Amino acid sequence: MTTRLVGIPLLSAKRLSLLASVCLLPLLGPGGAWGQSASPSSPPPSGGPVQGFVPPADQGAPPRAAPVHRRVLRPRPARRVLPAAVPLGGTIRGVRIVGNQRIEPATILSYMLVQAGDPFDPERIDRSLRTLYSTGLFRDVNFTRDGDTLVVHIAENPIVNTITFEGNHTIEDADLRKIVTLRPRAVFTPRMAQVDRDHILAAYTSKGHYAATVDPQIVRLPQNRVNVIYNIHDGAETQISRISFVGNHAFSEGTLRGVVSSREERFWRIFSSTDEYDPERIRFDRELLRRFYLAHGFADVDVTGAVAELTPDRKSFFISFTISEGERYRVGTIKIASKVPKASIARLQPLIELQPHNFYNGDAVERSTTAMSERLLHDGLPFAHVEPRIARNKAQHTVDLVFEVTPGERLYVEQIDIFGNTVTEDKVIRREFQFAEGDPFNEAAVKRTKQRLDDLGYFEKVTINPQPGSSADKVNVATEIDEKATGEFTLGGGYSTDAGILGQIGLRQKNLVGSGIDAGINGVIAQRESQVDLSATDPYFLDRNLVAGFDIFETENNNLYISNYEEQREGVTLRMGYAFNDHLSQALNYQISDRDVHDIATGASLYINDEAGYSLLSQVGQTFSIDYRDSRVDPHTGFITRIGTDYAGLGGNEHYFRAKLDNTVFIPLDRFTGNSDWGFAISAGAGYLDELGGGRERIIDRFFLGGDNLRGFQDGGAGPHSIATDAFPSFDSLGGEFIYTQSTELHFPLPISADLGITGRAFVDVGGLGGLTVNAATKAIQGIYGQDDLSPRVGAGVGISWRSPFGLINVDLADPVVKHDHDQTQVFRFGFGTRF
Repeated sequence: MTTRLVGIPLLSAKRLSLLASVCLLPLLGPGGAWGQSASPSSPPPSGGPVQGFVPPADQGAPPRAAPVHRRVLRPRPARRVLPAAVPLGGTIRGVRIVGNQRIEPATILSYMLVQAGDPFDPERIDRSLRTLYSTGLFRDVNFTRDGDTLVVHIAENPIVNTITFEGNHTIEDADLRKIVTLRPRAVFTPRMAQVDRDHILAAYTSKGHYAATVDPQIVRLPQNRVNVIYNIHDGAETQISRISFVGNHAFSEGTLRGVVSSREERFWRIFSSTDEYDPERIRFDRELLRRFYLAHGFADVDVTGAVAELTPDRKSFFISFTISEGERYRVGTIKIASKVPKASIARLQPLIELQPHNFYNGDAVERSTTAMSERLLHDGLPFAHVEPRIARNKAQHTVDLVFEVTPGERLYVEQIDIFGNTVTEDKVIRREFQFAEGDPFNEAAVKRTKQRLDDLGYFEKVTINPQPGSSADKVNVATEIDEKATGEFTLGGGYSTDAGILGQIGLRQKNLVGSGIDAGINGVIAQRESQVDLSATDPYFLDRNLVAGFDIFETENNNLYISNYEEQREGVTLRMGYAFNDHLSQALNYQISDRDVHDIATGASLYINDEAGYSLLSQVGQTFSIDYRDSRVDPHTGFITRIGTDYAGLGGNEHYFRAKLDNTVFIPLDRFTGNSDWGFAISAGAGYLDELGGGRERIIDRFFLGGDNLRGFQDGGAGPHSIATDAFPSFDSLGGEFIYTQSTELHFPLPISADLGITGRAFVDVGGLGGLTVNAATKAIQGIYGQDDLSPRVGAGVGISWRSPFGLINVDLADPVVKHDHDQTQVFRFGFGTRF
């Protein structure tokens, strides 16, 4: 028989299932929570007084306003719910709910296992008590009996009014709100506050603050509401005080500390995070150590462990790496074994970087494998697979290498998925892919795609993972993108020997509204140069393989220190380019500008006085590029060649043809030094300017030698100069119509911590300038030194580059080894600039 109280409906099937699930909650963990009160009339919890404790209001009376004091929530043992002390016997004729303010009686009854018509069963009453506690809606529940009526006394958990954070500096409030689970207008429970506390601590731990503390506090308000306050102490960043190695014999601890990316705490690393403990970085360091040993011939190396020990004060870590080095091997024989008939071994052989009798180098093996895969892809064999095999001869300490070329599994790209691009449009990313849906899947194309995406400069991290497709011969390519800010507001200053003291302000967006368009406005004010430039470039104009853009500029140059005149240029440049493939491209441009040579100094040469006045330049030009660098951002190997031509004469006052050839080759020295910071950069260039009939070329169109293109000599300090006379005492640099330069530069690391960002270089620069055409009448009055002298000048020296927190600083010391009379030299060259 089932009975019910008037106005209280029978339990529905939905509520019965909810009731059954809630009844299981007490079996999953202990009851109780932080700061949970024993009953409405209980005193403050034991263990000392609690600031701001306010007992709940009497039943039936309006709630009392609590003093605005914070109650610090402290962990306490879980409360064990005892069987309810209800007299037994008889049948429950009614159930009365007492103390509820927000929750309807029907809702409370739906959670209970006893209803009107049931006997006073102590087990079911006790389970009902536990179930009500488990809902998290009540801070206290108590059952009593009034005749045949079961009285349920409840005290509801408060409602969250506001959530605030105090004392946090490392993590912003907005980020902390994403972490915590409590929300305004939600039911507050101390257990949820404890969970949020753990979430906040985990967030601080991920940022290296292992000594951070979080104290949840509440302020009781009228109407059973609370303000929740998380009092946070960030604590100091937990840094690495010591890095040690166990099992290393071939290399010292100092050498290995330079291999890993983690660093010991030092005062000069205040702008770096490498001395902060990061578990992900430690895992990366294990791989760096393994690769370092493999690159030095230790083919059996194993980094067996990396242990991080937190000091008792939780302020620093001791990191210890355990290494099993194994034997060191040299290369024995090297072969290419091909099972692909169309693969040309002769074309693959030159791509192998190792030689017999050299120490084994795992990095060189990987690079050789990648180069072979790219060559096979280029040769129309996308499914060919290159796998290096090594056979160890432990007695002779040699390894025999076999590069096996096999017909790999025929896989096709079914789908390309892109995730994480919250700003950049999908099409901007997809156009960098070297394959499309339906194309053969090839690892070399995947690596090339990743390099192209990295070169965009839009992303912090790019991850490309192949995943199984809908069938065995199909692959889905999942691309995970981590966007980074591409907008720049630059405000800086500095000093250079070219422009003197300078100030700069600019606004640039390299990925305008995610479209890939690079647009910006930039202004420079300096002692010897000022410039304003508004520019925009679309790398895929009209969604085609076209680069299009424009520049609107105004430039003022003060050349009084070399040629006693100032110049001003105002104009527009239109640009368009086309890439034939990954390595060949051509750019076209048209420029129209108004130029003015003015403010000629007293005593300037006749040649400079002849240049005074306005001229209109209408010029079309092109640049053809051959680019085989491994990276356009930070090249390490490969070369780039540029061939540029300009023609002036499509209207305007100037009529000339100008050509320029530049080439730079990057030669890594990794295989000899084991360090990628070693390498050569060898560059050479030549330029020619020819005056055409019906017009002329001016001094501002000529080539100048010295400064950046010939260190050891002042800007424009080498080449033709006017001969000073009593009437024209100035010694002016006049430029030339033919120039050649060559530079050999060795880059190397310095014997200091790499974290300082200082690298060294040694260089030898060679150059010549001459072939100047001038007015014969002017020359009859004032002569020229070195008008047709193309003999070489040579400068040699050393320099350093420091990527400081304040900007890039370059310092060069150069000796003009070979110079001519009247050449102006410059031993010390300094450049500094900063942006913030």
